[in-house]
Amino acid sequence: MSIETLKNHLRVVPDFPKKGIQFYDITTLMKDAESLKELADILYEEYKDKGITKVVGIESRGFILGAILAERLGAGFVLARKPGKLPAETVQVSYNKEYGTDTIEIHKDAITPDDVVLLHDDLLATGGTMVAALELVNMFKPKAAYVNFIIELVCEGLHGRDAFPEGTNLSTIMTLG
Repeated sequence: MSIETLKNHLRVVPDFPKKGIQFYDITTLMKDAESLKELADILYEEYKDKGITKVVGIESRGFILGAILAERLGAGFVLARKPGKLPAETVQVSYNKEYGTDTIEIHKDAITPDDVVLLHDDLLATGGTMVAALELVNMFKPKAAYVNFIIELVCEGLHGRDAFPEGTNLSTIMTLG
């Protein structure tokens, strides 16, 4: 299966969640067993030799392939969630969004300085959530941190990659725009 075939399995939903937005729905990739396996294979090949010990999935679509990849890599899985969703003591980072602020958090004991961390989510648009998640992970001073998305949007006005600090090890499976 090729990247073009994966792109053809995406559903584009116009005017969601608001008028003027073209929403790229990855659920059509997830429900197709071959597409799901292909995505997992691509990610595994990209990160199998990086020494990943923890995969951080960003709420909520980052949980899907993040957990699959963690299992394949023999790594632990860490959930990055909105406030109030995790049961034990957490650390958090707040960040600005287009219409206000938001916060992301993980358990205080989720990552150690001995870890090599992969942060995963489905879509890079503005980068705000993942930049905050990377800041959060870096508070633990891991040996290394990698950032991955299934899709990177490169539409007018979206420069998500530019939001990351220089030197961020960032990869995407497909680019759409």
